[in-house]
Order: sequence, then structure tokens, then C-alpha cells
Amino acid sequence: MNGEYKHLIPEDFSPDSRVWIYQSSRLFTLSEVREIDDVLKRFLASWNAHGERVKGFAAVFFDQFIILMADESDVHVSGCSTDSSVRVVRDLEQRFKVRLFDRTTLAFAREGKVELMPMAQLGHALLHGSVTAETIYFNNIVLNKRDLLDKWIIPVGDSWLASRLNAAIPAS
Repeated sequence: MNGEYKHLIPEDFSPDSRVWIYQSSRLFTLSEVREIDDVLKRFLASWNAHGERVKGFAAVFFDQFIILMADESDVHVSGCSTDSSVRVVRDLEQRFKVRLFDRTTLAFAREGKVELMPMAQLGHALLHGSVTAETIYFNNIVLNKRDLLDKWIIPVGDSWLASRLNAAIPAS
């Protein structure tokens, strides 16, 4: 799963392009992905900041994540234009009865599939070895294209969760 998405990211966007990742509380069906893609295309066609068109990209990845990107090389995304993107995502959340703003659920890649875990269960998973430093983690807090390509899908040991590894292992 690691790297299988990189060819889908627009090459002509600046490495500093802003990125927002919205993780769904469940997998989307194929028909839902098509519908979401249509909504996102319509949004991108009208996405503006201070009357200027935003160079944007949006797609569903692994049937679980909506990624939105804005290349701010020419037009900076303002608060109002960010709010408009959030409204679109909130509408998708309502339409498909999913949670897209929940930051308390972690996503891992296991056997080619996305597995969700409430953050409250992480300590137990680390203690019992179902999550290790090598477990692949979706680091949804990346902020730009560069990090989307290099730091989105990474081993737990390379993520902000690494500090929890030692805390979960009892001292002998």
C-alpha cells in the first residue's frame, strides 16, 4: 500500500501545496467514490480565493480518505475559501452518513487494507504487539504535498506515535 498513491498526486503542484486529509469512519463503496469525485470536481471548478481561481486537486484514496490540495504558488487560500472546502466535506459527511472530522481514530495498513482503531485502544495494541514500530500508519496530519508524498504512509516508529511505543512497554 505504501507508495501506491504517489502517481496520482499532480506533479505540477508545488511541494509546498497545502494538504487536508479527511479520513472516513468507513470505506466508501465504488458508487459513493464516483459520486464524491463528481462533487469534488464541481467544487474545484468553482474554488476561489479573493475572486481568483484556486489551483486545486481532490480525490478519494484507498476508498477511505478524501485528500484536498491547494497549490498556493499564485493564489493563497483564504479563510473564506478554506471554509468553502470544509462546507463541501461536511456535506459529504451528511450525505454518506460518515465521520470525516474525527481525529481520535487512527488508521493502519494491514494486509493491503485500511484498519481503523480508536486512539483509546492504542496503548493496549502496543502492549500486546498488534501495533509495532513497523506497523504502517496513515499520518493524516501532514500539511503539504512534500509530506503527503514522504510522510503520509509510514511505519509507526517514524510517526508522532513513536513516543507511545516506549511508554506502552512496561519497565522490567
